[in-house]
Amino acid sequence: MGTAVLAGIRRGFYRWAMDIHGLASALQERVPSPPEVFVVLGSGLSGLAGEVEDPVRVPFLELPGLPPTGVEGHDGAFIHGRLAGRTVLLQSGRYHLYEGHPAEVVAAPTRVACLLGARSVLATNASGGIARHLGPGALLLLDDHLNLQVRSPLVGPVAEGEERFPDMSAPYDPELSSLFEGAARSLRLPVQRGVYGAVLGPSYETPAEIRMLRTMGADVVGMSTVPEVLAARARSVPVVAVSVVTNWASGITPDPLDHREVVRAGEEAAASLRSLVRKVAPRLP
Repeated sequence: MGTAVLAGIRRGFYRWAMDIHGLASALQERVPSPPEVFVVLGSGLSGLAGEVEDPVRVPFLELPGLPPTGVEGHDGAFIHGRLAGRTVLLQSGRYHLYEGHPAEVVAAPTRVACLLGARSVLATNASGGIARHLGPGALLLLDDHLNLQVRSPLVGPVAEGEERFPDMSAPYDPELSSLFEGAARSLRLPVQRGVYGAVLGPSYETPAEIRMLRTMGADVVGMSTVPEVLAARARSVPVVAVSVVTNWASGITPDPLDHREVVRAGEEAAASLRSLVRKVAPRLP
């Protein structure tokens, strides 16, 4: 059987398997209450899960239609509980397009969280710094993004409760971003604002690609986040996103890039992000 035929069967299986309402019902049976806030944890940032009180952990593989995660630093589970007085649902480990998952699989946890009642989405990710002022350890609040992944979870029939053409003039909610800025100031944490360049991966970018991204207006580069943002905005759920810069992008310095070092750097920088999330969580919608 040819590769193209197998790929078509796989895509068809995922479209059949992604019964979002069935998936939401299965998760609802496992958690004690609807979440107020949904948090997506990026590479190396799973330590925030340890901050959750009265946690209920539900592995992805125990829910219908969800495949395993396959990237170092991504656990593969929902975690429900209390964080700074709010009921949260954490996605500990995300799916990536470069693993071969269709966009609807990557966005499925976000859609499920919104169906269960989440009123805001906090997305985190690890990224490479392109702008000269964004070196390893920097925190960047996203104002906008460039979707160079050439994928969208909104392709196909319109999902129930979603818009066909969601407005993306402000993909990251200005009020939520201002809340984060205020919390960062009170903690004396330097937080910048800028544009996330989303690429497909899984290879790190070439120096020429980084020069292209800089010319296009990207401040950092990564391989995630945009599918989740599109799914949330299609349901009119506000999103705030924080990128942890774990390394300089290719060509900025002569050092080679290594994913294990990216994960390690993310874990080291995550302490600042955890403090910021604890501070701002009580004020999220």
